Amino acid sequence: MNTLKTLPFQAPGSGLSCLQGIRVLDFTTSVAGPYGTLLLADLGAEVIKVEKRQGGDDTRSWGPPFLDGESLWFLSMNRNKQSITIDLSRPEGQHLAHDLVRGADVVVLNTTRRVQEKLGLDHETLKTINPRLIHVSVTGFGLQGERADQPCYDLIAEGYSGVMHLTGEADRPPQKVGTPAADLLAGQDIAMATLAALLERARTGVGRQVDISMVATMARFMSPRIVPYLGSDEPPNRSGGTDSVIAIYQVFDTADFPITLGLGNDAIWRRFWTAVGRPEYGQQTGFETNAKRREARESIVQAIATLLAAQPREHWLTLFATHRIPAGPINSIDQLTADIPLREDGMFFATQGAAGLVPQVGLGIRFDGSSTVLRTPPPTLGQDTERILTKELSMSATCIAGLIDSEII
Repeated sequence: MNTLKTLPFQAPGSGLSCLQGIRVLDFTTSVAGPYGTLLLADLGAEVIKVEKRQGGDDTRSWGPPFLDGESLWFLSMNRNKQSITIDLSRPEGQHLAHDLVRGADVVVLNTTRRVQEKLGLDHETLKTINPRLIHVSVTGFGLQGERADQPCYDLIAEGYSGVMHLTGEADRPPQKVGTPAADLLAGQDIAMATLAALLERARTGVGRQVDISMVATMARFMSPRIVPYLGSDEPPNRSGGTDSVIAIYQVFDTADFPITLGLGNDAIWRRFWTAVGRPEYGQQTGFETNAKRREARESIVQAIATLLAAQPREHWLTLFATHRIPAGPINSIDQLTADIPLREDGMFFATQGAAGLVPQVGLGIRFDGSSTVLRTPPPTLGQDTERILTKELSMSATCIAGLIDSEII
């Protein structure tokens, strides 16, 4: 079965207008920067993606899998954007970039300060061109400090942050999170910080320099594990997810497939034991509070494991849904994308790309009841170059032809 053809089809529309009138120049590549600008684009900003002439965004070559010659990683990060190609290593290309900066509200880069200065895209240079500009950088370690010039990927940031140390089974090696968590969280920081800076600029009229470190972002992500350690001197270790501060908050096997189960407060605890027909167990002395249940965690987990192993997953999920007990399946990606409520909400859809259908994952945030954001499919490399130069810089066809002949664009 071709899964792509089963997705609900969504045609380009007006999308959201929250950031209508905001222009973003996106000089980033890979995942963190493009994800941040994707969020801004989905919220209505005009995003002009500035790419290398040869190859463009690094993710355009990430694969297989490819779809009609396009990288599916690239397609996941770049809808609602326009693509222009510029050779930023040459003075003529830098001059074009500066001309675009004059009309921009936000610039986003994922290069170190040294590279930014080499390309004439550093904050000090660009703020003289446009004092209202919000200059956003996302790098592995930030623009300052002894590690500022070191390269970094999601994998490296996850390792620094401690999340890999805590992910996996106790007797197995550390594991990376199954999605590029550091990239995506840093991308969210790009969007959040940009919105804050835009709001401030509306009051002051002055731009900002925003410096996002993937390692710092991931360290903040670990706050619920860091603060308990700092206050107790008890460092957490890998446990396969069985060491939660909530006494019962983990995976359990059933007669066929595993489920997740979270008994997060006293009321849910009591409802669970009533639902399974053993209210007296939940009312035992010593189980009154989460703290007491944590002390008895081993025996409680064994009792629940024995109980759940007697019936298949659907039996328990149906029962728990009836009694409002937090539980769910452990979906594979194919099961997740087949989820009917998520499909009906527009979370997974297909749209028409340059060469055929393109799969997409929606924003998932509702504004006045709607979460539809699609304005344009992901762009082919440089597809908007001539239009942007004509419209935004009033450049003549002769000038554009000269730039093409000189391999500047």
